[in-house]
Amino acid sequence: MDRPEILKKVNDVFIDVMDDDNIILNYVTTANDVDEWDSLNHIQLVVAIEKLFKIRFTSKEIQSWDNVGAMVDSIISKLN
Repeated sequence: MDRPEILKKVNDVFIDVMDDDNIILNYVTTANDVDEWDSLNHIQLVVAIEKLFKIRFTSKEIQSWDNVGAMVDSIISKLN
């Protein structure tokens, strides 16, 4: 699975969790760019992404994400 494909799947998770069909993520998107992306939704996003990709993140990994690209890179590292 390549980076654009993972971004598309992550975008779909965001749309589902936040119930907003208008969300369009890119690699530099941050929580400040998405109105509904608060701490509660962040937890729900992480859980949904872990379920979808059948992976687990450490709290250190999660805290290191400064944008969606970093999240995608973490997913890629777990899948390889």
